[in-house]
Amino acid sequence: MPDGFSAGDTAFVLISAALVMVMTPGLAFFYGGMVRAKSTLNMLAMSFLSLGIVSVLWVLYGYSLSFGPDAFAGLIGNLDFLGMRGIGLNELTGSIPVTAFAVFQMMFAIITPALISGAVADRAKFAAWGLFIALWVTVVYFPVAHWVFFFDGGHGGWLGDRNGVIDFAGGTAVHINAGVAGLALCLVLGKRVGFKKDPMRPHSLPLVMLGSGLLWFGWFGFNAGSALAANGVAAMAVVNTQVATGAALVGWLVYERLRHGAFTTLGAASGAVAGLVAITPACGSVSPLGAVAIGLVAGAVCSAAVSLKYRWGFDDSLDVVGVHAVGGAVGSLLVGLFATGGVGQTAKGLFYGGGFGQLGKQAMGVAVVAAYSFVLSWLLAKAVDRMVGFRVTEEAEVGGIDQAEHAESAYDFSAVGAGLARAVQTPGLTFAAPSPAAAPAEKSAAPAEKSAAPAEKSAAPAEKTAEKSAEKTEVDV
Repeated sequence: MPDGFSAGDTAFVLISAALVMVMTPGLAFFYGGMVRAKSTLNMLAMSFLSLGIVSVLWVLYGYSLSFGPDAFAGLIGNLDFLGMRGIGLNELTGSIPVTAFAVFQMMFAIITPALISGAVADRAKFAAWGLFIALWVTVVYFPVAHWVFFFDGGHGGWLGDRNGVIDFAGGTAVHINAGVAGLALCLVLGKRVGFKKDPMRPHSLPLVMLGSGLLWFGWFGFNAGSALAANGVAAMAVVNTQVATGAALVGWLVYERLRHGAFTTLGAASGAVAGLVAITPACGSVSPLGAVAIGLVAGAVCSAAVSLKYRWGFDDSLDVVGVHAVGGAVGSLLVGLFATGGVGQTAKGLFYGGGFGQLGKQAMGVAVVAAYSFVLSWLLAKAVDRMVGFRVTEEAEVGGIDQAEHAESAYDFSAVGAGLARAVQTPGLTFAAPSPAAAPAEKSAAPAEKSAAPAEKSAAPAEKTAEKSAEKTEVDV
């Protein structure tokens, strides 16, 4: 290997890439538990589809557009690395192979459109969603990644390298980008059938907690891996990620208790994700105490923000806007207050003697990415809707998008229905409704044995009852 190569740094970045990859299935579980049972598989599949489409596009041209030599004014990379050509095994970026850096950044590109899917849960055609992913990463994510992540001695991306916007691991490029795109999509697709009328509670909070835990675990690779070396900056990023997430969890729960009178598991899971989002742009530039402050603020603010959809009338199904757009903005702006200038960045925030300069740069980064993402995402969603139709029919939505789009169900409700039917026809069960004939039940034991033969004749009606019960259960959940 060439001079400067570090086996330790390379192993660290490759492991971090694997951790970030785990975040996409974790997100699928998180979202899958939050929807109703009839939409679970569709929600899982929307995240997994991103793993397939974006991986291919990244190799074809995504890496080149994001991290190729600048083509024009820090806006987009050129096509020198089309198909990953020209990248040898021995070429380094810092102390790691370029291929290790490329696969690490690929995982960022994969999870970003997957985040958007939560905004349009229950109602997007699967094929249309796949087309949107391909168009969106090409027109929105790859250019924004170049703006924020590509550094070339002052000649790289126009936000990060040329104008000093600090985004250590993707608060703007990933979370604000995805959150604002989610807002654009839910406006184009419209509200779910029964929004604000029918109950739309999460069908599996244990699944939500599992997904949140996997996201938390994978986020250590997401943030610490962005140091691109196993060094002190990476270690500080791990510490900041942990304490900010814990603080946001507490902040969300306290706000929830004061506002709604209960500590919910959904609030704990959502608060953790909000903290992870908020610390993403800041983890390499703030102290642990600054990370705690960022987490507390993000937890409370995001908890308040998720209710805006009811006040303003947009159906952000799984709170992508409230958690990712708002959380990413909070974290990005607070860098302008808490950046120490002594961790992984030289710029200082307002509280460390840096004045308002960095805060202004952070605000510019937030505004530019949000505006670009919203406009382009809205136009792309409109184009997809015109080409193939983006939304499923009302019948498919009410009956269950899993069956309509995938011809599958996450759960076998026929067994539940059959059990209910048997319970209805089985006398003497403890959970049956009270009957005046309960007392003389013992005296009727012998006649009951004689009725065994007629019971067999009633098997067919019982099966029909079970089928009807199963159908009703499928629709109700």
